[in-house]
Amino acid sequence: MNSAFFNSTLTRLPVTILLAALGGGTFYLMGLPAAWLSGAMVFVAAATLAGVPTIMPDPLRDALFVGIGVSMGAGVRPDVVERIGDWPISMALLLVVVVCVTLAGYAVLHFGAKWSKETAFFGAIPGTLSYVIALATDRGADLPRIASSQSLRLFVLVAILPFAVVSTSGTLEGETGLLQVSSWFEIMIGLPLCLLASLIALKLNVPGGLMTGAFFMSAGLNASGAWTLILPDYMVLPCFVLMGAMIGCRFGSMTFRQFVSVLGASVAAFSAAFLMSILGALAISSLVDIPFGQALLAYAPGGLEVMTLLAFMLDLDPAFVAAHQIARFTGMVLLLPLITGLVFGRAKPRS
Repeated sequence: MNSAFFNSTLTRLPVTILLAALGGGTFYLMGLPAAWLSGAMVFVAAATLAGVPTIMPDPLRDALFVGIGVSMGAGVRPDVVERIGDWPISMALLLVVVVCVTLAGYAVLHFGAKWSKETAFFGAIPGTLSYVIALATDRGADLPRIASSQSLRLFVLVAILPFAVVSTSGTLEGETGLLQVSSWFEIMIGLPLCLLASLIALKLNVPGGLMTGAFFMSAGLNASGAWTLILPDYMVLPCFVLMGAMIGCRFGSMTFRQFVSVLGASVAAFSAAFLMSILGALAISSLVDIPFGQALLAYAPGGLEVMTLLAFMLDLDPAFVAAHQIARFTGMVLLLPLITGLVFGRAKPRS
């Protein structure tokens, strides 16, 4: 028993973490967006597909779900929440765009690529990669396919969006330092509250409960303005590295040939979904006085943090982009567990 544990965890986990750190560091030095997450994922996935034994133990996975949830809540600031009501038309159209994006991707993956309903559903959900992985893990869906679809979508978005909005590109001096890291006192009080919320959500069998509970507690604290819970980089970055490693490990059940075959469906699904985002951005930019590039970033099916960062870099209205991305993310966190339960039934309780 001890020998098996040593061989399966104590030797494989350090290798996995080392690969993830090398990947994240390499992508960071290359100046790529979302470097620590995507780099870790690519390196671990490539190694896994090449036959390197990688592993991500469940307790460590659960802990990083909580950490990711806490970090996501840092984007919900009082000033952003207050300004959500300033854009009623674009917010209303956002709902339509999210539905169309999901349906377009789902149609391609399920009816075109013949993926199962659950796998196609999670593979088509726009953005919130970490949250989707948490939900899909609870449902027992095909994580390698979902990770391929979601990861390719985020990678392509980050690669092409700066060029899509080049007419309004520029730099915002000092904007990236707007969010101040919490004091140790705030962190020592806030983290246990988030963990408690995660355990309650898990006890109630909420899909993705560990991340959902932490997110809503963190978001509530930050939105109230009475408490700040923003973790320092040295606590957040390891979470992204481990999340990338976890996704990469899931490719252990897929051969390289199978992975290549999935890419075609993923590209097709992304193309259909991104077309819906472009149409939505064109519609809102013609209805109200909003630059097309700004609307596209707000409607893009990408991660909250990455899209907001791109808004800072491209001299767009970061509050507008952040408000819409937060509204999309929060709405999906609220509705996805309900929709998933109604369509696919309740997930089996985790032992």
